[in-house]
Amino acid sequence: MELSFEHLQSAHCENGVTRSLLNNIGVSQITEPLAFGIGSGLFFVYIPLLKINNGPVIAFRVMPGLIFKRTCKALGIEIVRKKFSSKEKAKVFLDECLADGHPVGCQVGVYYLSYFPKEYRFHFNAHNLIVYGHNEDQYLISDPIMENTTILSDYELERVRFAKGTLAPNGQIYYPKIAEVVTDEQIRKGIITGIKKTANDMLSPMPILGVNGIRYTGNRIKKWRDSLGEKKSGLYLAQLVRMQEEIGTGGGGFRYIYAAFLQEAHAYNPVDELLEISKAFTQSGDLWRTAAVQAAGIFKGRIGTQHDFNVMGDYLLEIAEIERRAFVALSKINWKG
Repeated sequence: MELSFEHLQSAHCENGVTRSLLNNIGVSQITEPLAFGIGSGLFFVYIPLLKINNGPVIAFRVMPGLIFKRTCKALGIEIVRKKFSSKEKAKVFLDECLADGHPVGCQVGVYYLSYFPKEYRFHFNAHNLIVYGHNEDQYLISDPIMENTTILSDYELERVRFAKGTLAPNGQIYYPKIAEVVTDEQIRKGIITGIKKTANDMLSPMPILGVNGIRYTGNRIKKWRDSLGEKKSGLYLAQLVRMQEEIGTGGGGFRYIYAAFLQEAHAYNPVDELLEISKAFTQSGDLWRTAAVQAAGIFKGRIGTQHDFNVMGDYLLEIAEIERRAFVALSKINWKG
């Protein structure tokens, strides 16, 4: 059984799943940047006491499923979203969804994704993909970050849907119900709500969240060489880069997507500040990429003096200030209508 479904490649998994699932029910206006912005996907948190792959948790995005949930809510689209404790019940529900004609989004761990290159497989449980069919003992998979569709066996899909560890998926499955016509006014209001939510999150007074969290991380990095030693501090920086620019997309990639979102938002809300603030996120994205190169140089052993760690930390301090000013400006926009 193969449902009629168009595979759309995207930069980030949940943005892409959201866009594709909405496109499948006829909501074709939602681009990847619009899904990311309306769904308030941009976030930052540094949790040193919680570990993934022996490094501190550094998250650049909201919890899995929230981009989809928030975007659909803004557009007035009802959703189905479930988690399971039983693998058997999770499979039965998945098969029922497909039999009823619903391609579904699934949260999975990437470590056992057989079609992923080995260098990208590690214990990260916040990936999202779409299941759009089932033939004998194989499921048909549309993974938005891949160029083409692929397949997973029954066992392989079960294994990644019930991966263990931090942010365990617990079989999470979701899809939108049939939508009414989505209007430009709904999208316009959704954009405003999404911007306000993201600005509020990123300007949080909590020291480990938002721009404060970026600043806090930058200051911590300057101390890592002395407090952790060269080997462990290098591994921490490798973790940062992995979440930032590889599997996580969240550093430069998210800033470029958010810049594109603000440009697209201008078409629905012709507020000139949006275009100017968009440039700040492009600048921030460039700095995140530069910081990633610096971090890679340290953990690969090409550089590694205290000065190199200071430079790395200063990049994040500069990013934090650019983004603070940008989100303050967004929070002060006088929306028309």
